[in-house]
Amino acid sequence: MKLLTSLLCLLATLTASAAENPELAILRAADDARVAAMKSVDRDKLAEQLSEDLHYAHSNGLVDTKASFIELITSGKAKYLRLDYESRDFTFPAPGIALMTGRFDVKAIMGETTTETKISFLGVWRQEAGRWKFLAWQTCKIPPATPAK
Repeated sequence: MKLLTSLLCLLATLTASAAENPELAILRAADDARVAAMKSVDRDKLAEQLSEDLHYAHSNGLVDTKASFIELITSGKAKYLRLDYESRDFTFPAPGIALMTGRFDVKAIMGETTTETKISFLGVWRQEAGRWKFLAWQTCKIPPATPAK
């Protein structure tokens, strides 16, 4: 019985909602800092937020590492003019891991092309040496609504 109670407590802890997790405010602040660093093209601040193991998959299928993502942003090859969350939710599936899901509106310049679109995303944050670091990103474009016939 004691083992069952312990397992149930552990399960409840691991599946606790983000609203109950004290790390939520820290994660939101870290993500806000990441987005601000992307918009302001601040190499040092961006590097602070990203894991050395970063896997950043863009909605166009391109994948970046930490080094190539920082180069993409700081070289001007990609410039984020707007990145406004419609929703951003966090869950904590395991100790030291946070999943971030949601949607955002983005306006970006990639090379010579300016795009404005809605994006659905999955982000992964991991605690590294006591700090939350941005570990992975996967996005897809949300197609425009089809008018009813």
